[in-house]
Amino acid sequence: MADKGISRRRFLGTTAVGATAAGTLAAPAVLAQAPVTLKMQSSWPASDIFQEMAAQYVQRVQEMSNNRLKIDLLPAGAVVGAFQVQDACHDGTIDAAHTVPVYWYGKNKAASLFGTGPVFGGDANQMIAWLYHGGGNEFYRELTQDILGLNIVGFLSFGMPAQPLGWFKSEITDAAQLQGLKYRTVGLAADLFQSMGASVAQLPGGEIVPAMERGVIDGFEFNNPTSDMRFGAQDVAKNYMLASYHQASESFEYIFNRDTFESLDPDLQAILKYGVESAHLANYALAMQQYSADLQKLQTESGVNVKRTPDSVLQAQLEAWDKILPPLMEDPYFKKVVDSQKAWCERVVYYSLLNAPDYKLAYQHYFPDKI
Repeated sequence: MADKGISRRRFLGTTAVGATAAGTLAAPAVLAQAPVTLKMQSSWPASDIFQEMAAQYVQRVQEMSNNRLKIDLLPAGAVVGAFQVQDACHDGTIDAAHTVPVYWYGKNKAASLFGTGPVFGGDANQMIAWLYHGGGNEFYRELTQDILGLNIVGFLSFGMPAQPLGWFKSEITDAAQLQGLKYRTVGLAADLFQSMGASVAQLPGGEIVPAMERGVIDGFEFNNPTSDMRFGAQDVAKNYMLASYHQASESFEYIFNRDTFESLDPDLQAILKYGVESAHLANYALAMQQYSADLQKLQTESGVNVKRTPDSVLQAQLEAWDKILPPLMEDPYFKKVVDSQKAWCERVVYYSLLNAPDYKLAYQHYFPDKI
């Protein structure tokens, strides 16, 4: 019995050593595999907070893949212009891009529905939820791949806070002040402001302040206090109007050359896809920290007059949406996406408004002189 026990222990020990040796021999082959490197260009200047948000995604992808995936993140203009990244992904000039759908709405105005469309009461995160549970992701796939025939795969993430009405030489107190104003915006917001009498220029972020300095535009919006401050908005205008229905929700778009994406191992594809969800929370947390801090700086250090857009102007925007939507909805695809969003908001926002307490009431209770 003892001999048998010793023999068994020796056998197990030998087997364990053999297995370890086999694993050791196999390891170099795994370690020798070079990481897959993807060239990703954004639509943002290197100094913009959006580039930091893109870097949050890159970091998460690389860590989750144990560096089997590497992403070479480049700023706008490194390979192509800010508005050309989708075309560059389609033809393989770059492997991936970090951008927003509204930047290619010139190909199909329905692109603007994935972030900068009409407002039916839903906030940005409720519209992100529409992507996942209201059919939005499939609508996006249909537009990019079936209708436009693009050789890309894309994912949407980060429900951006509502974008300000923007920067102006004078405080906006009435919608009539928009008549004849030379104003920068993008996407369907351009149609909206044109219907309100403005003359619209669609410019990438890096070109906005120089255009204001040259008098090409009289007012503009980009996205948020941090980006605006880093662009130098406070140097060319001192009136900053918060709250607007022109882009009440928007999301980042992560796009990949389809051939490149589908050539990856399934687990790496999953990391690229679900890394977008991880970046959503990281981006939102950074936004809350930085946007609020920089809004304070604009007020206290740069002398900016920060005001909330009057309800009368917001109402005029809703009426303008009502005016521009009917002809756009003659397109069947555009109509079914809008109908889907409207049905989603009718149910989801009803629950949200009925359920949510009045946060402004609580804020004013503890900070009575702030608003």
